[in-house]
Amino acid sequence: MTHSSDALIVGGGHNGLVCAAYLAATELKVTVLERRHVVGGAAVTEEFHPGFRNSVASYTVSLLNPKVIRDLELPRHGLRVVERELSNFLPTEDGRYLCSGGGRTQQEVAKFSQRDAERLDAYGERLDVIADVLRDVVLETPPNMVQGSWRQALPEIVRGGHLAARLKKLDLPMRQLLLSLFSGSAGDYLDGWFESDPIKALYGFDGIVGNFASPYAAGSAYVLLHHVFGEVNGKKGAWGHAIGGMGAITQAMAKCAASRGVDIRVNAGVKEIIVENGRAVGAVTTNGETFRASAVISNLNPKLLYQQLIDGAVLPAPFREAMDRYRCGSGTFRMNVALSELPDFTCLPGKQRAQHHTAGIIIAPTLRYMEQAYFDARLHGWSQAPIVEVLIPSTLDDSLAPPGQHVASLFCQHVAPQLPNGESWDTHRETVADLMIETVNRHAPNFKAAVLGRQINSPLDLERTFGLIGGDIFHGALSLDQMFSARPTLGHGNYRGPLPGLYMCGSGTHPGGGVTGAPGHNAAREIIADFKHRKLRRAG
Repeated sequence: MTHSSDALIVGGGHNGLVCAAYLAATELKVTVLERRHVVGGAAVTEEFHPGFRNSVASYTVSLLNPKVIRDLELPRHGLRVVERELSNFLPTEDGRYLCSGGGRTQQEVAKFSQRDAERLDAYGERLDVIADVLRDVVLETPPNMVQGSWRQALPEIVRGGHLAARLKKLDLPMRQLLLSLFSGSAGDYLDGWFESDPIKALYGFDGIVGNFASPYAAGSAYVLLHHVFGEVNGKKGAWGHAIGGMGAITQAMAKCAASRGVDIRVNAGVKEIIVENGRAVGAVTTNGETFRASAVISNLNPKLLYQQLIDGAVLPAPFREAMDRYRCGSGTFRMNVALSELPDFTCLPGKQRAQHHTAGIIIAPTLRYMEQAYFDARLHGWSQAPIVEVLIPSTLDDSLAPPGQHVASLFCQHVAPQLPNGESWDTHRETVADLMIETVNRHAPNFKAAVLGRQINSPLDLERTFGLIGGDIFHGALSLDQMFSARPTLGHGNYRGPLPGLYMCGSGTHPGGGVTGAPGHNAAREIIADFKHRKLRRAG
């Protein structure tokens, strides 16, 4: 059976749903094909143990763009986001702790260094200036590097001029800071500001999240910055939780899209993109159905799209080579656990709900600890002293667990995307899961005994279930050669693929990963423009 539409979106993750909703708002006929039984991609909520639900992969809210929230009327479709009472809680190696947020950061840092406490405001103010520049750029299409006539190049020159005008507003020291953040390391940057380990670790953690690298690796400072320019409920830099888990975000997006007439199909995996006469014209599903459209839009990791769904012979050779070099693999090991009680931390005792239980709990006390975890993972596959962030969303949302009990997300960094010597993650996933729980238990000795059930997603599990190659939560490394106009590769930074009629709307495009909705928003704008200028024709 053959179906026709104006736009066909492959992959019902959050960016695919955002793109669909924007396209449908212009009365285009839109179809979304999702391989799994539920839309949302990595932003889904599922029951993983009887009576316990949690966000399976993505787990917290900050980067979801305010314009997307407004335009899709997500609160009207059921989305409600609450803020953490504290941003972060970090136990230290000497039995103390550092908390941030809730108006407490300065006094907490002063416990370790009065000098560092006095420098916090200046540190934050400088990052805020750069973050504001990035917020402006997030919803823009990058200048595309093109070959050809002046007519083709002129729009890209104009886009480049708009960007230059924004950067011109920065004074010379701020431009130098921007350069340092884009090319330098998080560790070097933080060492230049602070002297005490806890505050450097707390901020430095953002530089290694989803980034399989040492905090002293070049480029890690941008990953730190990538996590800074978010906001929750109008508060810049805040972190929040969606009531009902991350699936509440994508279910609200799906409701918006459906209300605008989008045809959303689940259990509809795509096995092939149809290419005729050098143009993408549709897709064939694994159950044999054919869907044709003027615009074929991929929400998948670029490597999945170009190496598994499209015959390489129809792609330009330089583009195929670029996709061979496209780097994925963030080294993420993701767990959910059902708990009979809250963790009782040695450094801050108590099983009754307290502010620190609502925070992002970081088990990684120093930058040195993080760097060693990376070195160990490179050599052995994982570290015996791993990096774990614990979030207990049931402290903010009692719908996720039975009364008096809780669910916790364990977001574990610096495990190798591919294990040494060809070993499989299927062989070692339980061993590493035990290690992650023991790591938390060293700081909260009741934690292991409180675990009633667990869900494990190794890098391989994340790849098989969600298409996150090597467990890469960003759909590709956030390095200078894979950012902005070069995401996923130069010449295709404007959401258009190498074949006419083919587009990209996922995290493998600008501005990258995280639950932002920005790639879907931006891709939709470009596709709508192509329909308007009759580069694409509406279905009869």
